[in-house]
Amino acid sequence: MLTLYSFGPAANSLKPLLALYEKDLAFTSRFLNPAQFEHHEDWYKAINANGQVPTLDHDGRIVTESTVICEYLEDAFPDSPPLRPADPWQAAQMRVWTKWVDEYFCWCVSTVGWHRMVGKMVEHLSDEEFEAKVARIPLHEQQVKWRRARSGFPQDLLDEEMRKIGHSIRKVEARLAESPWLAGEDYTLADICNFAIANGMQFGFPEFVNQADTPKLLDWIARINARPACITMFEKQPSEWANRRRPGQKG
Repeated sequence: MLTLYSFGPAANSLKPLLALYEKDLAFTSRFLNPAQFEHHEDWYKAINANGQVPTLDHDGRIVTESTVICEYLEDAFPDSPPLRPADPWQAAQMRVWTKWVDEYFCWCVSTVGWHRMVGKMVEHLSDEEFEAKVARIPLHEQQVKWRRARSGFPQDLLDEEMRKIGHSIRKVEARLAESPWLAGEDYTLADICNFAIANGMQFGFPEFVNQADTPKLLDWIARINARPACITMFEKQPSEWANRRRPGQKG
């Protein structure tokens, strides 16, 4: 039995969610609401001591870290539709992109996202209420990030992260000018993991992602959104941003 603990279908939570739907694997979805700090409840920290999502429970065996979960699903379910190339060299190309998104692309987008959106989740709390919530966060680095999101990130940091976002978008656009998918001719975890960050950037970062500057990226985003597994995921999965337009949605 598979159980996935996650936020809604965006960022790191989207990676294993979309992989599960693409592989047509039956699973139980446990949605945690970050606005309620549900991932810092004691019952969840007993499953994932870092109090972070996503977490996969496979018959009582716990797997953490979003990209690791995606690779685990490839190993544990080799008979389901593959999302990793069988050829070792092609698999290495895929991993270059999953490593890059985890170590670079994700972080710069995440910082700006936290500044713009996550801080709003806790602006209604008093200082005492907020600090009581933060005290339950296991990782010191995450405590710092929540405090910064509430008070506002330094402008010089935001400027640098925006520079990195621009560089990242140009990198993905250049690659998609060479092949239909990031790791080559086939749709793989490289696309899923980068889509988790890039989806919806045409709305959040139109100065970087637009038809004039990034036609290949926009086409790639649209093609993934049109996949049956992606459509099903967005239809079935709740979101902490339920009152907002979902990433990738037109209108």
